Amino acid sequence: MEFVHIDTYVNYIDAAIIQGRLEEEGITCWLKDENTVTIDPILTNAVGGIKLMVPEVQAQRAVELLQMFREEKRKMFRCLNCGSDNIEYVSTPRKASNWLFALFGFFFGDYAMAADKVYHCFNCNKEFSEEEMEKAINMNPSTNEEDSANPS
Repeated sequence: MEFVHIDTYVNYIDAAIIQGRLEEEGITCWLKDENTVTIDPILTNAVGGIKLMVPEVQAQRAVELLQMFREEKRKMFRCLNCGSDNIEYVSTPRKASNWLFALFGFFFGDYAMAADKVYHCFNCNKEFSEEEMEKAINMNPSTNEEDSANPS
């Protein structure tokens, strides 16, 4: 059976969640380089991340499912400013502490500090903390939950 690479992840948690969801849908898959990246995250870029591998005969269906999973995720997260779904959880270079830690790591060796992460809207360029997004999600349940509560 020939396996093909259909997606790449930088952390094991996201990769394992998607692997599990695909397996629930009957797609045979495995994670290439998961052990290397999990044991030594610094090598993530060197090995090209964790690669999601599926049989060539199931690749088209797997890609369709990945697109569906991404759409589900986008429906959950909307910009608090403009309502766009063009939002991602990213490391922010805007905070002075991130730059200070980067300089500290550069001058004093391999003492890496975690960068702050925020939800960034690519339409209006606003950034929101994880706490702000969680509060908004808890206050406004997803449309899927509303649809299932009110069958027509």
